Amino acid sequence: MSTDSPRPTPGFLVWRLANKWRVAVDRAVAPLGLTHAQYSLVASLYGMQRAGERPSQRRLADHTGLEALYVSKLARALESAGLIERTRDPRDPRAVQLALTEQGRAVTRQAIAVVQELLQQLLEPLGGLDAPRTRAFADELTTLLDAPLAPSVPTDESTQGTTP
Repeated sequence: MSTDSPRPTPGFLVWRLANKWRVAVDRAVAPLGLTHAQYSLVASLYGMQRAGERPSQRRLADHTGLEALYVSKLARALESAGLIERTRDPRDPRAVQLALTEQGRAVTRQAIAVVQELLQQLLEPLGGLDAPRTRAFADELTTLLDAPLAPSVPTDESTQGTTP
């Protein structure tokens, strides 16, 4: 980048980093028959189950930040692959609970190990996975993720002369 060029915005940098990491995780977990999105789902489900929870699809969607409809689609594909079970919640017949199968737990443990190794490599410029700079980076990202987004309501002035 030349010195005359404007600096990239933080949003652009976060987007680029997210895409770079998504592609890296996709490639790393592909030999296990997973995509990055599927990995995010089974790894989150693995952690939630270890904590004693059997989450609904909605709860897992909230936890991962994925859309509920997308979680449902991923869950059906993972169920077809024999990695998760989908059952009706006895307390709410509209809700579907998710759980890893034995095969799903085994694949997820392998995938977590692969991704941890990848994260160590990706975070090496900050000193590695357990480095103080990495912890500070994670804290900053958490701050941004935890900040609520106020719905933006356009004013009459800001929408004048524009088309939807």
